[in-house]
Amino acid sequence: MVWLGACSKELTPLVILDKGTVDHQRYINQVLPVALKYGNKVFGNDWTYQQDGATPHAHAVTQEWCRENFPSFIGKNRWPPNSPDINPLDYSIWDEFGHQINWAKVQSKKTLIDELRRAVRRIRECVVLESCQSWTNRFYRLSHSNGNYLK
Repeated sequence: MVWLGACSKELTPLVILDKGTVDHQRYINQVLPVALKYGNKVFGNDWTYQQDGATPHAHAVTQEWCRENFPSFIGKNRWPPNSPDINPLDYSIWDEFGHQINWAKVQSKKTLIDELRRAVRRIRECVVLESCQSWTNRFYRLSHSNGNYLK
């Protein structure tokens, strides 16, 4: 399992969760501090954290942590639970990430992790910027499509 954040400036550091499953406590302990540190470094106190509806993200303890720590946070009740059309990672960046992985080098868990770390650095900046710039337009279109997927 990996976690990656995106904004109009760049990508966050990649978090690799290579042992066991990810529950809310692991998400709070290993992912959210990375997101918080990155957001504060890049934006100071003027930014909003948004996540999808994955179970660890929607957990009550996670929601409380986010409300207490992020400058601004879009809670689970204000965000569609399955929103790939308005998540830059889902509609663009994960695809780019997958294309940047040299799958021929992946022979084991260790080589996979090494290649993931290399690949995230090869994600083209223009893909991240264009994905995030299109967010407002995609959000507007989705709000006028009665929640249907965008075409």
